[in-house]
Amino acid sequence: MPQLIVLPHAELCPNGALFQVETGLSICDALLQHDIAIEHACEKSCACTTCHVIVRQGFNALDPSDELEDDLLDKAWGLEPNSRLSCQALVGEEDLVVEIPKYTINMVKEGH
Repeated sequence: MPQLIVLPHAELCPNGALFQVETGLSICDALLQHDIAIEHACEKSCACTTCHVIVRQGFNALDPSDELEDDLLDKAWGLEPNSRLSCQALVGEEDLVVEIPKYTINMVKEGH
């Protein structure tokens, strides 16, 4: 089972995290299952950019993003070449290192 390593994020995961992830699960679902409350304003339907992550290791092991995801990523804060929407990126067989950006374009958080 691959591991997901989450780099420290001041609000969501101050100490970082490391856990095993089921292959085929989205990065977003894996984070949420491990109490890392990443924003997902569109309920994981690929309609916003609030779940944007930067894949620091293992990016090439992910299936390529589709055109809709690419179009949305163009609007993400802090976009990098290895950015993905975590609701669309499915964990494969390799370990991943992800960074949750400090900001999102969404100024409202779910549940607040």
